[in-house]
Amino acid sequence: MSNDRCPVFWPRAIIHVDMNAFFASIEQRDFPQLRGRPIAVTNGHRGSCIITSSYEARAFGIKTGMRLPEAKKLCPDIIQRPARPEIYAAVSTRIMLSLQDISPDIEVFSVDEAFLDVTHCQRLHGTPVRMANMLKKKIFAVSGIHSSAGVAGDKTTAKFAAKLQKPNGLTVIPPWEARQRLANEPVTALCGIADGIGNFLAQYDAYRCGDVGQLPIGILARRFGNLGRRIWLMCQGEDPDNVHTDVPPPKSMGHGKVVPPNTRNNEVLLTYFRHMSEKLASRLRRHKMQAQHFYIGLKIQDGWLSMKLNLAHPDNDASAIFKLCRYLMSNRWQHQGVFQIQVTALDPQPSDQQLELFTPQREEQQLRNAIMDDINQRFGELTLAPARLLNKSDMPNVIAPAWKPNGHRQTISLTQEKETLKKPR
Repeated sequence: MSNDRCPVFWPRAIIHVDMNAFFASIEQRDFPQLRGRPIAVTNGHRGSCIITSSYEARAFGIKTGMRLPEAKKLCPDIIQRPARPEIYAAVSTRIMLSLQDISPDIEVFSVDEAFLDVTHCQRLHGTPVRMANMLKKKIFAVSGIHSSAGVAGDKTTAKFAAKLQKPNGLTVIPPWEARQRLANEPVTALCGIADGIGNFLAQYDAYRCGDVGQLPIGILARRFGNLGRRIWLMCQGEDPDNVHTDVPPPKSMGHGKVVPPNTRNNEVLLTYFRHMSEKLASRLRRHKMQAQHFYIGLKIQDGWLSMKLNLAHPDNDASAIFKLCRYLMSNRWQHQGVFQIQVTALDPQPSDQQLELFTPQREEQQLRNAIMDDINQRFGELTLAPARLLNKSDMPNVIAPAWKPNGHRQTISLTQEKETLKKPR
């Protein structure tokens, strides 16, 4: 249903907007010669994993996560485009800010998706369907990018509806039609219900949303608690979850990086660890946070060599975090081949909570970090950095799908692609 045949007032109205093939669409917008052509966006010219592709490429069966050589077998004429994460972030920010003109109740779900609660805007703007059309026009006006929208009485049904007509579609599932509309849909078609929950429901022969409605809600509640109750309601088109306008504090904050396969060079690994320590520390400081407990890990052939290590007091200094990485290297690693490293703050918390710890030495450290952060913010990441990072990988950054234009996710991360690192001198 895509027209405006619904009653004037909905008791609850949620719109989900999804920018179509977002990164690829921006490439086609900025480079007219790419319009109508199959393109694949990768992390830099050397990246081989497809981050996203245009709809022209998807027509050949090309999907996100596919390797470029495999994609070329399906579509020999596919055009590789290196990602431009800073451009995508800027466009996303502009779009999300513009949506507030329709409703202040907005939840930025990812770099190219958002939920809006327009229930209280109906007297101002008209029906929810009219507002969905307004949103699509506004998105195109500020970005030149088409979008798809889903209109429903709850978040899960709205997101389900938005993916039904792409690109540039609009699907409406009024709340009084949602239960019937979802009844024959697989439970895993709903956002948040992955194979694990699907397999549990399959034990009770509940493969479709309508089947779940026939189960006592207590079956899911006993297995999943409150989440189980929400899953049951989601399948009935009655997801109770509200649009969350705030950005909750992060439960953890980390950076990881894939290294050349079977890396055994101690100095190379320490360079990667220093790089991730600098990125994590800078990110903590940017959000005025610090941490005391950290996860440090090395991924080897048989799994992860890892430790949970603590600082003497909460901190956001890269040198302090890097000391923990050195400790792992000295005490757990026995020169096995390494494939990936990870540095994660497990308890991010607001800074300056323990002022009694601020000795003159720590004050000097904070001043040094503040100057370095200011220079790097003005002239580019790691313009000013430890000498060890002269040998860091030259693989460019990539924007993560969960990037947010505000809050703690406003960080363009390093890729998980395989990378090369110059040998230390």
